[in-house]
Amino acid sequence: MSLIDRECVRELLQSSHPDATLVFVRGDCVVVPAAEVDAAHKGLVIASRDEIAPYVPAGPMTDATLDALAHRLDNIVRDLGA
Repeated sequence: MSLIDRECVRELLQSSHPDATLVFVRGDCVVVPAAEVDAAHKGLVIASRDEIAPYVPAGPMTDATLDALAHRLDNIVRDLGA
């Protein structure tokens, strides 16, 4: 079972926050501005939109692309011990 799915990635990529950051909190992925990540949640940061930008191909986002990104981010969450 994946902890990060394509909807988490889509939310991160489409966020209106210029510094959108994906954080794993209590079993859920949450997209927040980087400035809102407090000390208690710093260790739960998965990635910022800027960090995954090099892995986002130009053109329309397909479900396959979102799934591939979600798989990479899911591995990060598992490495955090979730």
